[in-house]
Amino acid sequence: MLRRLHPVQPESFAFTPANLAWAKGQITKYPEGRQASAVIPLLWRAQEQEGWLSRPAIEHVAQMLGMAYIRVLEVATFYFMFQLQPVGTVAHIQICGTTSCMICGAEDLIAVCKELVSKTPHTLSADGKFSWEEVECMGACANAPMAQIGKDYYEDLTAEKLRELIGRFSTGEVPVPGPQNGRYAAEPLTGLTSLKEFESGRKQYNASAQLAVDIGDSVKRIDGTEVPLSTPWLGKPEAAKKAAAPGAEPTPGKRAKADETGVTVQEAPAKSTGKPETDGNAPEATPAATPEAKAPAPKGKAATAAGTPITPATTAKAKAAVPAAAPVEAGQKPAALAAARGGKADDLKLIWGIGPKLEALCNRLGFYHFDQIAAWTPAEVAWVDENLEGFKGRVSRDRWVAQAKHLAAGGSIAEAERIGRGEA
Repeated sequence: MLRRLHPVQPESFAFTPANLAWAKGQITKYPEGRQASAVIPLLWRAQEQEGWLSRPAIEHVAQMLGMAYIRVLEVATFYFMFQLQPVGTVAHIQICGTTSCMICGAEDLIAVCKELVSKTPHTLSADGKFSWEEVECMGACANAPMAQIGKDYYEDLTAEKLRELIGRFSTGEVPVPGPQNGRYAAEPLTGLTSLKEFESGRKQYNASAQLAVDIGDSVKRIDGTEVPLSTPWLGKPEAAKKAAAPGAEPTPGKRAKADETGVTVQEAPAKSTGKPETDGNAPEATPAATPEAKAPAPKGKAATAAGTPITPATTAKAKAAVPAAAPVEAGQKPAALAAARGGKADDLKLIWGIGPKLEALCNRLGFYHFDQIAAWTPAEVAWVDENLEGFKGRVSRDRWVAQAKHLAAGGSIAEAERIGRGEA
């Protein structure tokens, strides 16, 4: 089935503060350089917040994870769990149309959806409450036909049962999921013939249905109005509160920034992540080589004798033997400061193209403030461009001086980004 973005898109997307805190917590689960592994949970939370995945939401997640837009779009369009168009405000109904369900009456369920919701799939009902689609096997063949409504399975359906369920959902009720014909789970309709001892002490509903009843989110979306209890902050709730504070999330229209390597570095939960420095069709950037890897080995010495095992000790010794690269003297070095004025540096990451690593490098060179960068002459720009370890030429390419002048004068971050992109 062809899955494309909806033709009508919102102008922007931003996580709510609570959902942003949750998303940052998910990113901390993965080692540095592997933040892209969080793409599915972040896309899912974006969908939970809005009901569906818009293009701005997909791009926002890509920016947080330092991924090329096309890579995240590939994920969103591959999995049917992601909705690429607006869905009903009450529920989205997914009818299983694969063999077992089709044999047992899935076509009758689809007919009910066409009658009560809309004639075509992925189309909102007249009141905007419902939408529907036919999907492939969802693994509940013993309880066919079935449908997923919201997050849960409603099984052993008939046309009449589905009609009743839609009516109850429409009035604000949330029917208990699971078998709708009196079965407890997937046992024979005539009842258990063995393992009867397990009937004693069981809960009112089977495990899946009981969990749905206990949690109460079958069709409820996580809109992020409060920090979920499951936010993974490694035992540091105060960090979650800080990340969820107003101002922690970029406002709509403003893009987060990524580490200069194209990989977002999760330095601290409360800090904003970065913006990938690739276009929507470019492959993901790879981390820049470390200074140790780029520096030549000392002349006259082999890196490792043949057959000699590489151990932490030999690695440390080899690194210690690598000479530090000398500063390049092209151009003229700008005036530098020993420390930030008043002990408070400007957030240089607000300059489009500067991420945490480049900001730290600028600080090491003695550059802490927008007005310093704004005053650089062409000769001084040339010097800095040549001395940005691993990021040569970034000052000129991303128009740092023009951006710094704009920000130093109190200009907006969005306009600075446009300047950096060469759009203003």
